[in-house]
Amino acid sequence: MGLSKNPEQEARFAEIARLIEKSSTIAICAHTNPDGDALGSTLGLARVIGMRWPEKSVCGLLADAGDVPRIYSYLPGSADLVRACDYEGDPDLFISVDLSVAHRLNDAEPVMRRAARTAIIDHHPCEEPYADASLVRPSAAAAGVLVAEFALYLGVEITSDVARCLYCAIATDTGRFQYQNADPESFSVASLLVDCGASPSELSLNVYQNFSLSFLHLEALVMGRITSFAGGKITYSYATSADLERTGASLDECDGLVDVVRSVSGSEVALFLKEVPGGKVRGNIRSKTDKDVSQIAKRLGGGGHKAAAGFSFDGDIDQALAAVLPPLRALFEYVDPDGTIIGERLDPRLIEADRAARKAAQAGSGE
Repeated sequence: MGLSKNPEQEARFAEIARLIEKSSTIAICAHTNPDGDALGSTLGLARVIGMRWPEKSVCGLLADAGDVPRIYSYLPGSADLVRACDYEGDPDLFISVDLSVAHRLNDAEPVMRRAARTAIIDHHPCEEPYADASLVRPSAAAAGVLVAEFALYLGVEITSDVARCLYCAIATDTGRFQYQNADPESFSVASLLVDCGASPSELSLNVYQNFSLSFLHLEALVMGRITSFAGGKITYSYATSADLERTGASLDECDGLVDVVRSVSGSEVALFLKEVPGGKVRGNIRSKTDKDVSQIAKRLGGGGHKAAAGFSFDGDIDQALAAVLPPLRALFEYVDPDGTIIGERLDPRLIEADRAARKAAQAGSGE
């Protein structure tokens, strides 16, 4: 299968397994506004624990009050997920998947606080996980990779249902294996999952070829607004609440629109904004090169990976653009030690040539 042993990871798995052993009731939840990795990992982990410890009571939760996004409703067990706001229990163990920051649990955060013990399985960078036991490995392409490897560690059979959930997790978080995080490990785990019953065509038909006409009309609006600057290296677009009302598209259909913006030739960083209820704007940022967009999202109260990050902003589209575009532009600026901004981050040889030219000009003018 091509997967190498990871002693540190197995030690973390052992800690999490011990917490499960001690617990009778277990709640599992991913982050607010769940994507394919969040939902697939939650559902896959719930089934893995249920097979290894059939005597345990395991409940998968949704962090928000809304329904499972339509494109993910085909996943086995999705109809059994419980909204965290409706969950009244005090679980012995609460497991967070695909997040390490408590506030992103949204309605599930109080449930986590009520739990006797907590654990985390995540691939987002986190310096101080809040849980009693945690596996946080940013080198993993998706949380689904870690859940699959946890199943292998436990010696649990990966059934067709588990494979379908975890394949969705990995395929969506790697952008159908097109993003920079699509590494040999993700392909090896995906291959195993297909062997166990996952169907790439099923995922494609449900997630990527299942758009409503309303969404396609919204996509046309977003495409028509795409704007580029910084020499074409930054592209952005947005969708307003009026756009959603006009087209009839739903919020949960909008997540893939950042990839439309990302697809512009020459673009290195893409930004997509959408208005959400409560006077907020949700932003998605993607990097196609080595530019780190996670720190920008973090400054705006969000987070993520170097190449894929997100945030929520209190305000309207114009205010959000005013907050996020300057730091994005700064990714492509070089500031000389004397404080002079020399346009874009260019080849070091060009920067030196520019600096030499300015010094020569200063010498010629007698400055």
